[in-house]
Amino acid sequence: MLFDFRKDAALASLVIEQHIFFSAPYSLLWARAHNNEKGRVENGVGYVKKNLLNGLELAGFSAINPAARLWLDTIANVRIHGETHQRPVDLFSVEQAHLKPLNPLPYDVARIVTQRASSQFRVALDTNHYSVPAQYASTRVTLKAYPERVCIYHDNLLIARHVRSYDRHQDIEDPEHPKVLLAQRRHAREQRLMLRFLSLGPHAQAYYEGLEQRRTNARQHVRKIVALSEIYGIEAVGRAMQDGLAFHAFSCEYIANILEMKARDLPEPGALHLIRHQDLLDIELAQPDLSRYGPEQSHDKS
Repeated sequence: MLFDFRKDAALASLVIEQHIFFSAPYSLLWARAHNNEKGRVENGVGYVKKNLLNGLELAGFSAINPAARLWLDTIANVRIHGETHQRPVDLFSVEQAHLKPLNPLPYDVARIVTQRASSQFRVALDTNHYSVPAQYASTRVTLKAYPERVCIYHDNLLIARHVRSYDRHQDIEDPEHPKVLLAQRRHAREQRLMLRFLSLGPHAQAYYEGLEQRRTNARQHVRKIVALSEIYGIEAVGRAMQDGLAFHAFSCEYIANILEMKARDLPEPGALHLIRHQDLLDIELAQPDLSRYGPEQSHDKS
């Protein structure tokens, strides 16, 4: 949050007081009693702009503090001040004993926005949308926008953190955030699958228990058996599971084989022709020709 110190010096003083432990009466009196020194203060700001920032090229906002510290240690604090005629680093060593310690925590410069996350578990900031965990969809959350990051809280609990984007109309999602929703949907699909399987017939429950005992991937067999019911019908699959129970055959392949066998087109039976017994008795056989075996030899020894 930015303040106009010329218009709201008292409010700005209170904010600074809360962070660096200034006493309120002193800070307010200083703001009111030193309006004539406005030029001196702005001259110091101008010195920083012209000496430190002029021509300074930084890769990112976070690099300003190290650059400023180097500038203070090598230039600003070791020069001879034009009014005091002493080095600021020497004056600070004398004054330091009378100063109170600074707040160890950095001042929170975040822009704070409270809003309700959308049903798609998103919060909006500057036309961009940032994700929160799926369980916080449609929940009021607090968004803190820093120059380089976006932090989202629920009841003072940090639930999401993103790198801030300065593009427009971007959707920034943490891959971990939709996992809870995906798990819930997967569980719901599994429940619907089991309900469809159990509706295949009165023997479905017993057949599923057999699959659980004999197959490591029982759900895969259940899914395929349900798919078979869409092809062959619920009643046919129910009868096939009954046959599978009778033969202790627990597998989607067994069910598919039973269904396929029953679905085959068998030839229609024709008329049965019975042979009369008298026809079996009136059989004429030709006399065998024994000449091919040669003349009959006599076995007499005389």
